[in-house]
Amino acid sequence: MEQLPAGGDIGDLMGLRTAAAKALVAVFIGTFALVGVMTRPAGSGVAGWLAEIVAWGVTSAAAVALIQVPGDPLRRSVTAVVAAAGPVATVSVLLVVDDPGVRILTFWPLSATTALCTYLCVRGRTGVAWLSMLVAIGATALWAVGIGEGAGYGISISLINLAPLVMSSFFAITIRPAAREIFLMQGAGTEAAAAEAARRAVLDERDRQLGRLDDQARPLLERLVDAAPLSADERDECSLVEARLRDSLRAPTFDVRSVADAARQARRRGVEVILLDDHGLVDADDDVRERVIGGAVTALAAARAGTVTIRILPPRRRVVATVLQVAGDVVVREEYDGEGRLVGSD
Repeated sequence: MEQLPAGGDIGDLMGLRTAAAKALVAVFIGTFALVGVMTRPAGSGVAGWLAEIVAWGVTSAAAVALIQVPGDPLRRSVTAVVAAAGPVATVSVLLVVDDPGVRILTFWPLSATTALCTYLCVRGRTGVAWLSMLVAIGATALWAVGIGEGAGYGISISLINLAPLVMSSFFAITIRPAAREIFLMQGAGTEAAAAEAARRAVLDERDRQLGRLDDQARPLLERLVDAAPLSADERDECSLVEARLRDSLRAPTFDVRSVADAARQARRRGVEVILLDDHGLVDADDDVRERVIGGAVTALAAARAGTVTIRILPPRRRVVATVLQVAGDVVVREEYDGEGRLVGSD
């Protein structure tokens, strides 16, 4: 049997988990419930009711499993249960039938078995489906022998059920290779789309970085090509721009206007600013990010001398960020917890 690519499920392709499929199963369950009630052998008493309930229950459960259980081909354990349902239902009803002249609908479990086996073929279990159908036919033949009608009678009333199974087997043989190609094309399309999205993201990021570099560095670069020496203010500006670009690479989480402006003003006051990002806020909520960024801005705005080191720690730490301020003999350390709140200062 043709194997589908990993992740491919012909049940999805055939719409077995749609509302229409559920409605079809509901009709299956309701129809055979009605048929079981209407064709219960006369005089069978409680045994007849029990036989019909057992047959209806196992075939109904198997029908639900066929459309609900994912995977392709159908899992072996579920396949065994579905395959056994038909023969069990057939034997259950035959045990209370001792008159060969009953209506043909009395043998409704054979029709239910055919339906179950048909969808077993679709779910990639054609061999097991045939085994299930043949067991049900064999049970009917044995029943016919037991009531004195001969095996031929049992086979004759059940053999017609092979026709739908033949068609479903042919369908499975032809549709599953086609389904494999469909899933392969879907996979290739998804991979191509992902690759294109990644390429566009790289290009967009490159354009963003180039645009920022153009805004921040172009005026100074154009000034550097002049023969005239740089003034003290221009040299300071070059240092600030270099620091800004370095921050954007070493601490992308802090690459926002508020932190950049605060760091620029602190550096103008002579404070050494070091921003580090070990990606502990990559998956954090926006509120947590805003609190940590707000704390960084506050620390930079308050610094008047020395060194301010603001670091986002690696993921899965109790503390997500620290602020270390060193000014002469004075050392102040602040810590922010997983909610972005200030929890320690010394």
